[in-house]
Amino acid sequence: MRVFYGSGSGHAHRYQCRGDDAHVGAGLCIGIGGVRVDQAVTALMLEAVSGHAVEAVILAAEKVVAEDDALTVALGRDLEAARYDASLAARRYDLVDPARRHVARELEARWNTALERVAALERRIAAAQTSALARPEVDRDALLRLAGDLPTAWNAPTADNRARQRLIHILVREVVIDLDDATHEAVVIVHWAGGQHTEARVPRVRCKPRRAEPARSPAEVVRRLAQEWPDREIAVTLNRMRCRTSVGENWTSVTVREVRERLGVPPFQAPEGAPTSIGMQEVARRFGICIPSVLRLIREGILPAEQAMAYAPWKIPLEALVAEPVLAGLRRVKERRPKNLQGYHRDETMQLPGLLQGGCRMSRDRHGGRERRTHGR
Repeated sequence: MRVFYGSGSGHAHRYQCRGDDAHVGAGLCIGIGGVRVDQAVTALMLEAVSGHAVEAVILAAEKVVAEDDALTVALGRDLEAARYDASLAARRYDLVDPARRHVARELEARWNTALERVAALERRIAAAQTSALARPEVDRDALLRLAGDLPTAWNAPTADNRARQRLIHILVREVVIDLDDATHEAVVIVHWAGGQHTEARVPRVRCKPRRAEPARSPAEVVRRLAQEWPDREIAVTLNRMRCRTSVGENWTSVTVREVRERLGVPPFQAPEGAPTSIGMQEVARRFGICIPSVLRLIREGILPAEQAMAYAPWKIPLEALVAEPVLAGLRRVKERRPKNLQGYHRDETMQLPGLLQGGCRMSRDRHGGRERRTHGR
């Protein structure tokens, strides 16, 4: 999923999966306000490092230490028995008559086997001791103090968002979001770095009903737009109108072409010579901004544009791109960007011993593929 900042203040954000909208304008796969989702994930994370959770971690660490100690004791007993068998095999080899070469060869092979088993047990014991020495010491008092101080430090006004993001990267591997239309809630599943999963439900804001537009038949749309736009753009317009084909599917360039040919409408022919107008995507590319920012300039009346009908593509005249009001609006759009924009794209993770490293990602699999976004602002 991708993050979009669309409010006037620039602080609120949304997580959106574009789905097939970029191809044929089929609409968003999923969208949810990011403030409530961030609050839910933060609450789960702070609960995970609460006092009871820390005590559970300490008990688990003590259990691991006890198991390692028991394994070391068992290996020590096996090593003692293996050394006795090796010494016994050595004495038997020393007592054999050298003239009985077949017997001496067999006793020598048994002695070598016993020595190999002793060496293998010694290597296992050395590896276990090295692993035990590399294990970090668990300070119970320090962890309990951290569990009590972390919520205060997290919610402090002077807390750094970069530090919060790095902490989330340590604890959380992935965040999966789904929508429950029956209860009008967002289902947030947190995949922790340790392998456990936690589910939370976030109430969704009820939006106003969509503005009713005059109903248009696909034939009317094709006749109106075929002379101005290619079949792909007509398919995008029909899908954004929530119009479906006769079999209830989304429109594509192929289905639009079939309707156009059945109606006897000629295909779109690009005008000869240099174009006098361009679309929003080309404007966004030339200005170096996103398409929603271009659409905002159009809706505010700063950027002149015309539209054949609702949801149809916009046409922006080329001479309007160099007008002073448009350039002033473009400067205001770029001034709203964070000063350290490049710094937000860094992915640095704190190195802590004994903890798995993972990224927090928003995932969604409604349209056949999974899209993920690294969590944190």
